[in-house]
Amino acid sequence: MDRSEQGLLRTDPVPEEGEDVAATIGATETLSEEEREELRRELAKVEEEIQTLSQVLAAKEKHLAEIKRKLGINSLQELKQNIAKGWQDVTATSAYKKTSETLSQAGQKASAAFSSVGSVITKKLEDVKNSPTFKSFEEKVENLKSKVGGNKPAGGDFGEVLNSTASASATTTEPIPEQTQEGL
Repeated sequence: MDRSEQGLLRTDPVPEEGEDVAATIGATETLSEEEREELRRELAKVEEEIQTLSQVLAAKEKHLAEIKRKLGINSLQELKQNIAKGWQDVTATSAYKKTSETLSQAGQKASAAFSSVGSVITKKLEDVKNSPTFKSFEEKVENLKSKVGGNKPAGGDFGEVLNSTASASATTTEPIPEQTQEGL
């Protein structure tokens, strides 16, 4: 390797923008005039390549816009496609799949819990209906019904008994004492 190739392959750190100026000056002082000239040529070459690539990119972007215009693709359609693709990408992630599965399981468990609560409430209502207190209350209502409504055969469901008792109470001739504003 000659000296110019050796300079290109050096692994000395290149100072970044904003680094200490003194460190940069110290690094340039150690370069020979020949190395400095080589770096200047390389710098000019890289800047020229960057400018060429920028021009090529601008030409490609212009060509892309022309193709899209000919195809009738506008910004709104692109946005819709980007959103659809983004959503598709999101749904393909393992995090989304895990979250979806977790929510599905939670929904199933909640559904089972509500079903179980409904069953418990139904059982409790059946227990109340079969309790001695409810049976006693039902008998008292039946007795009241037979006194108010005459000698009809006992039976019917609780709803019928309440309805007949309510209608019998409404037809009684006893006046109901009115409450005054002072009594409230």
